Amino acid sequence: MSHQIKIPPVGESVVSALVARWHIPDGATVEKGQVLVTLETDKISNELEAEVNGKISIKVHEGEEVEIGTVIGLIAEGEVDKSAPASEPAKSSLGDLPKESSGGNVGKVDIVVPAAGESITSATVAVWTVANNDYVRKGQPLVSLDTDKVSSELEAEISGIVTIEVSEGTEVSIGEKLGSIEASEAPSSIPPEAPSSEPTSVEAPVEQSSLSNVNISSPELGADQSRVTRRKMTPLRRKISQHLVNAQQTAAILTTFNEVDMTEVMKLRKSVQEEFLSRHCAKLGFMSLFTKAVVQALKDVTSLNARIEGNEIIENHFYDIGIAIGTEKGLIVPVVRDCDQKSFAQIEKDIIEYSLRAKEGKIELSDLSGGVFTISNGGVYGSLLSTPILNPPQSGILGMHTIQQRPMAINGKVEIRPMMYLALSYDHRLVDGKEAVGFLIRIKDCLENPTRMMLEM
Repeated sequence: MSHQIKIPPVGESVVSALVARWHIPDGATVEKGQVLVTLETDKISNELEAEVNGKISIKVHEGEEVEIGTVIGLIAEGEVDKSAPASEPAKSSLGDLPKESSGGNVGKVDIVVPAAGESITSATVAVWTVANNDYVRKGQPLVSLDTDKVSSELEAEISGIVTIEVSEGTEVSIGEKLGSIEASEAPSSIPPEAPSSEPTSVEAPVEQSSLSNVNISSPELGADQSRVTRRKMTPLRRKISQHLVNAQQTAAILTTFNEVDMTEVMKLRKSVQEEFLSRHCAKLGFMSLFTKAVVQALKDVTSLNARIEGNEIIENHFYDIGIAIGTEKGLIVPVVRDCDQKSFAQIEKDIIEYSLRAKEGKIELSDLSGGVFTISNGGVYGSLLSTPILNPPQSGILGMHTIQQRPMAINGKVEIRPMMYLALSYDHRLVDGKEAVGFLIRIKDCLENPTRMMLEM
């Protein structure tokens, strides 16, 4: 009997996923619970594990984007042969590297661009993580390659001296030689357990929009190509770009602003922080306070807790709030469920857990679906004011910003107060300006009177 490996459903707005990397080769024997494949969708990576023991047959190759529910492989159920050597994880999502010569660490191995499916004919040398003539150990990352569907690293198959023949930024064909490794013993100056060198080349970030207008063969740039760097967008960055453009094109986005005096919130946190931390093992942060304020505002202004679906308005009667979290791949928005029923401590713990899982790359696809509203805190990066973009199909997003000491007129006197600008972007097709302003004023009232907010007044 064969067990199907399918792309799991991840919500209404996600219809496809990228098969980024198979961790086992075709035909290998796998055990239940073993990681099989890494999938990429929108802004996250997700791993699928084997649900049964057996022999795997891969149906969809790395780098291919397929619809949700597609069968990407089969496992012929059966007992795992314990005497057989364990299957090695795939070294690269672009394919297998050349195998080490039969003589062990003797000889020379070419570094070539491996095959990655019929539709991929070339790759770009993105970054060499070693320098020419460096000593490298077996398994050490050598070079990052980018294709139009997937990015990956090639690793050293033997220990020895590396020779680089193709420079960064060069587009090469599948099977083309990038360099070689001459097998040799480690120099005495290299510690036994340490890699021989640190990365020697890091690409400067370049805006993709500027690259599309550059003619690299023009007389002005042809003389000195070191002044620019040309590289293809990664699959995740392309998806993020498409997601943002779609949001702008499918909704009538408008932004309204207000400011909030953070004096009382900061006093509250200072007065209870020590006891709160001792009792709940988590600090009382701004995010739980803002989340509770958003819940109160959504209860008062119900149009922000709704979405447009075709010619219908879908009203939500629950309060699952998306909290934007920054990762190396960009912002992701995991959803804290039932915020109206959770305590401040529970919300803080949920946010901490999501942050830790995001850093470890363990956010699941289901964690990002089903939110009714989003909160984004640009203030942690120093942003004073911004206009956040909606997270479809939601109808509203609140932008928090940096707290700034500013002179304010208080009861006829000028006082220095910690102030924060708030920005609410909303879908004007569903939410009127009056409702949007009322929503922001409700949040302002909750934060400037946190005791009343805790009593849901």
